[in-house]
Amino acid sequence: MRQYLLTEEQRDCLQEITNVAMGQAGDRLARLLDVFVVLSIPQVSVLNPTDISMTLQSINPDSGDRLIHGVCQGFIGGGIAGEAMLIFHGTDFNDLASLLKYGKAQDEEAENELLMDTANVLNGACLRGLAEQLDTHFSFGPPMLLGHHCNIHDLLVGNSMKWKQALVVEINYAIENHQINCDLLLVIAEHSIAGLLQKLDYLLD
Repeated sequence: MRQYLLTEEQRDCLQEITNVAMGQAGDRLARLLDVFVVLSIPQVSVLNPTDISMTLQSINPDSGDRLIHGVCQGFIGGGIAGEAMLIFHGTDFNDLASLLKYGKAQDEEAENELLMDTANVLNGACLRGLAEQLDTHFSFGPPMLLGHHCNIHDLLVGNSMKWKQALVVEINYAIENHQINCDLLLVIAEHSIAGLLQKLDYLLD
């Protein structure tokens, strides 16, 4: 299996353009819900599915055994393909439902609808911002439920991920004064890493 290594310049460039894109997504969510959204600095790594679950648990050490929820959405364009994965943890669905003017999340179907709507806002805004900076266009697949009320390891490793390693950009979104917390992972498929690095090199030149 080929090992992909990013130069420091490539990593900084990807971190910077992702920071801009995810900031746009956070701003859209903030304006939609009239809240203040707290963002972490993007973390860029080449990982396998087990590595991702360990990374998430290290970032959120109290969520290892906590039941979480996930939505994934495929994207492709400009020789780059991957998945945007939104992982919710420590989230009060009634709090989220109230912000989205849904009333209460009374059952699993209502919770799933909340997950999908939030994923559409964050994934769409972030991926469009990223594509614009890479001078390309992404087409999106429909959002799909990864898991519901499961732990991080089972959600990621138990879903038969189609890749053995991927370039992963991770950022945490939290809504101030609300029990809403999620990680957005941009997972660039193994066969697309070289193409992405070429685009980063073009930007650096």
